[in-house]
Amino acid sequence: MPNFDLSPLMSSTVGFDHLSRLVESALNNDSASAYPPYNIEKLGEDDYQITMAIAGFSQDELTITIQEGTLLIAGRGAPEDADRRFLHRGIAKRAFERRFELAETIKIGAAKYENGLLQVSLKRVIPEHKKPRNIEIRSSKPTVRKLEADAA
Repeated sequence: MPNFDLSPLMSSTVGFDHLSRLVESALNNDSASAYPPYNIEKLGEDDYQITMAIAGFSQDELTITIQEGTLLIAGRGAPEDADRRFLHRGIAKRAFERRFELAETIKIGAAKYENGLLQVSLKRVIPEHKKPRNIEIRSSKPTVRKLEADAA
């Protein structure tokens, strides 16, 4: 019986798992979606970090947008000199858009770009009304208390 690795299906969601969305995104997957490479790392109980390798881009050529539960990271490279001639071109600087579906409880923190790596911090923030809480169990029988005067 063959083993199936479903971890690629989990790579573009943070904070929740909706199988139908994952399968839909996997079916629409093409080779262009492999660029740029990225990691999603769980740093703590409620902290995550997306690290994207985008060598060759300057900070001004990158945009990070959040809209309707989707984090969109896009890069648009500046036009290059037509006079440049490459014998081998291994550093891709093509435009890209990478989308991440976020749960309602995931909030975007800071973003930093250093040494060709873009790092976006995420935090899971659960509202008080959604946190688990203990409910006191009361007895249905009335309690009988003796008055101090009766005891004397």
